[in-house]
Amino acid sequence: MRIFEYLFVCVAFACVTAGPSQALDPSRSVDRAANPSDAFRLGAQFYHSGDYASAFDAFTVAAEKGHAVAQWKLAKMYAEGEGVKEDDFKAFQIFSSIADAHADDDPFAPVSSVVADAFVRIASYYRTGIATAGIQPDMTRALGLLRHAALYFGDAEAQYEVGRMYLNGEGVGANPAQAARWLDLAARKNHVAAQATLGDMLVYGHGVPPMPERGYAWLLVAKERAAPAERDWVLSLTHRAESVLGADEIAVARQEAQAWILSNSGS
Repeated sequence: MRIFEYLFVCVAFACVTAGPSQALDPSRSVDRAANPSDAFRLGAQFYHSGDYASAFDAFTVAAEKGHAVAQWKLAKMYAEGEGVKEDDFKAFQIFSSIADAHADDDPFAPVSSVVADAFVRIASYYRTGIATAGIQPDMTRALGLLRHAALYFGDAEAQYEVGRMYLNGEGVGANPAQAARWLDLAARKNHVAAQATLGDMLVYGHGVPPMPERGYAWLLVAKERAAPAERDWVLSLTHRAESVLGADEIAVARQEAQAWILSNSGS
């Protein structure tokens, strides 16, 4: 679970476990005069009860009053069609407003992870374009947005995506060495896809000096932490690496991976 999703869940949980409050009673309609924090918490209750339409209304009240996390959640609901018709352009507009308003906020503030994610999502739209809104793909702009999230906010997802763009030559000349540096930053923050991608590069020396033991260690770390949606991909890379490594290399890599997992078990 990424940190901004964790933040959202924690706020919602606090709402559910708090004492009785008329303003937060999900059986009541959304009060448009409610303060943004109360409206957001009400929206979180509705959302986790599966009432997306009411959650959307409550988040809208909070978002219109400048609540950044509510704005982010509202944009996600537009992007995914939860409680509202899917609308990528509307999501793009809201994510953009978050980025514009908070680009220079304290990078260590709790809300910074939401802001960084907004940059990542805007960049994703620029990588594909939004044909129905006349937004053309713009890889250079996408890379700039990702670099801001990666450098200023230290966001692991942004660092991973910058690494991918350098690896694939999107918006910039292909540069495996730069890709490996960005992937390493994200991998050290326990970003599974970055760990697996970097590990695969290092096992075979794809554009970088081969470091098969280190690469296989990263693949083992990724396998340990992979979510169900990632496991097949990570396992395929791990099994392929095993077929080209010697027993001694595998043994060293396993020790290195276990040491990493033990020292980063709380992250």
